[in-house]
Amino acid sequence: MVRIAVSNKDDSGLPTLTFRAWLLGIIFCAILSFVNQFYWFRQNQLTLGSSVVQILSFPLGYVMAKLLPTRKFNTFGWEWTLNPGPFNIKEHVLITITGSSASYTAYAIDVVVIKRIWYHSDLGFGASYLLVLTSQLIGYSFAGLACRFLIYPAAMIWPATLLTATLFRAFHEKQSFGGKFSRTAVFWMAFCASFVWYFMPGFLFPALSMVPVLCIVMPSSVIAHQLGDGNNGLGILSFTLDWSTFAAYMGSPIAYPWAMTCNMFFGFVVIVWIITPAAYYANTWQTGIYPIYSAGLYLSNGSNYDIAMVMTPSQKLDPALYESYGPLRMTFMLALTYGIGFAAIFSLIVYVALHYGKDIVQRVRQSQSMDDDIHMELMRKYQEVPHWWYVLVFVITFVVAVAACEAFGLMPWYWAILSVVFPFVFTVPIGIIQAISNQQPSLSLITEFIIGYGRAGDPIANVTFKVYGYIVMVQALNLLQDQKLGHYMKIPPRHMFIAQVTGTLIAGTVQLGVAHWLMSRIEGICTPENATWTCRSAAAFYSESVIWGLIGPSRMFGTVSPYRPMLYLFVLGVFLPIPFWYLSKRYPNSLWKHVHIPVILSIAGSMPPVPTHSIVNWFIAAIFLVYIWNKYQKRSWQRYAFVMSAGLDSGLVLSGIFIFFALQNVHPPKWWGTATNFCPNAGVGGYISTVKSSN
Repeated sequence: MVRIAVSNKDDSGLPTLTFRAWLLGIIFCAILSFVNQFYWFRQNQLTLGSSVVQILSFPLGYVMAKLLPTRKFNTFGWEWTLNPGPFNIKEHVLITITGSSASYTAYAIDVVVIKRIWYHSDLGFGASYLLVLTSQLIGYSFAGLACRFLIYPAAMIWPATLLTATLFRAFHEKQSFGGKFSRTAVFWMAFCASFVWYFMPGFLFPALSMVPVLCIVMPSSVIAHQLGDGNNGLGILSFTLDWSTFAAYMGSPIAYPWAMTCNMFFGFVVIVWIITPAAYYANTWQTGIYPIYSAGLYLSNGSNYDIAMVMTPSQKLDPALYESYGPLRMTFMLALTYGIGFAAIFSLIVYVALHYGKDIVQRVRQSQSMDDDIHMELMRKYQEVPHWWYVLVFVITFVVAVAACEAFGLMPWYWAILSVVFPFVFTVPIGIIQAISNQQPSLSLITEFIIGYGRAGDPIANVTFKVYGYIVMVQALNLLQDQKLGHYMKIPPRHMFIAQVTGTLIAGTVQLGVAHWLMSRIEGICTPENATWTCRSAAAFYSESVIWGLIGPSRMFGTVSPYRPMLYLFVLGVFLPIPFWYLSKRYPNSLWKHVHIPVILSIAGSMPPVPTHSIVNWFIAAIFLVYIWNKYQKRSWQRYAFVMSAGLDSGLVLSGIFIFFALQNVHPPKWWGTATNFCPNAGVGGYISTVKSSN
């Protein structure tokens, strides 16, 4: 597999950290940081990934190589030039690595947002900046120290990097793929079409974003609204002509293998369309008085839970106030997702052990004894990053993180120290699993559970502990995956270090700046009154902070809690993969080999906040853009699918930003196509409360 995707040759004379690499890398990192943070607050969260940088930077680098002067400069004895020659693959990789630092928003910004919007206590830009940068850079120091175990051994292949490496080679190595249009031409055609079309659902005809057939056909039926609404319901027969709905939250359907897409949608159907309505309409745990699909928090009488009624002035839980106000309640769907989350963690461990256990043991042994492979031999000619660089990054960021947590009341210093122990211990073992199986067990619920019991009643400490205890490890593994790509593409390690640190600093700075700017500028942001800037991810994060932090797992899942059975779903996760593993071994050429239990269960991890109609239409798009296109026009799909997807994403993003800035004071004429809520009864209460109020 590696031989097919990665070249076993290297031209060490190719310039890497050039002016072009610096300029394009910084520009793309800043743009993606702005765009991804901007859309993170919106109803449809669209994310531009590294593939957009990879595709767009190629023609730009080529043009710069043609136009920039070749004159050489001498600065303090260092000779450099704006144009060292033809645009090469190593520059291209470094630009993509720098830009990909902004592919995802910094998780620490969730803490900043909920503290300001929901807890009404602004952390301030300075403290927020320290939280964001330390949580990002500590992960990088762990990634660097883990290279010896996760990057250098040939047994650690990191399958996800192979597709990216193949695409780089496709750009730079002369190969004949056939086809009438170039990849770049297809990108710009998709870009222009997406840019122009989004003016319809994004401005003139917003109803195209969600067409809930059940709500339109039965406008007064509460149950029809609950089943058909895509935002606060189950999304049955809810369709869209808006690419931002197709690609929001789940990402482009083209990026997923068809088998994995089917596994995820099967999990969605079972969890959302079968289990949830069956339990909800049976009034399990008296949840029939709440909406069917919501991350909201409620009292037992169905009214919204006001956390101010149970908190002290220091934003901690007051047990006496909690007892008098009443216990916290949540929807059946939200409780179920926590139970399935427990099952998913154990199912992934069992699945990996069954399918990859022998391979992991064998490759770990090989990594300690086998000789260097050709890629490691080729990389020996480049200077390694000294370990003291990583140690210095860790010491500085760790000390600042502990001091910031204590000084700004995020969590006590000893909990800050304990939180960093988790990524320190688990980065290498979980990295080994991901490097071989492409699966990453999550520590999210585990960290929430530990801090929830250890420091009950402190919501901000809970989410901050999660950032340093879980997200630092995720950041480390993302950086390690990029480092393996750099290893395959023969990028000098010190240049990789510079590119990744630069990208991380730019991304954290821009994203935090955008977040503060939007929270100050947009009226009603992250509230039900603003249907465009709904902050669905932040709302779900807030609910988690209350459930696991303010109230705590001992109350939410204790012996007297109706939700206690959800804790025991881990047993399901342990045993469910076993029969399907047996069937896949017994019938190796059958459908059973495509059944992936952790993927089936993983879909619950994003629900809520993910709108259900987004998943439904994402699967419909996958039928046409992955299954049918790939089956009947395989060569065309291989050549154009990914660039078309990147073009659609990029055109949509630019169109949305243009509408926001250029047309914010322009209001389209009112007509039925500007209506955005055809299912008003879906999110205002449960079917029981609605029935009672009508009698």
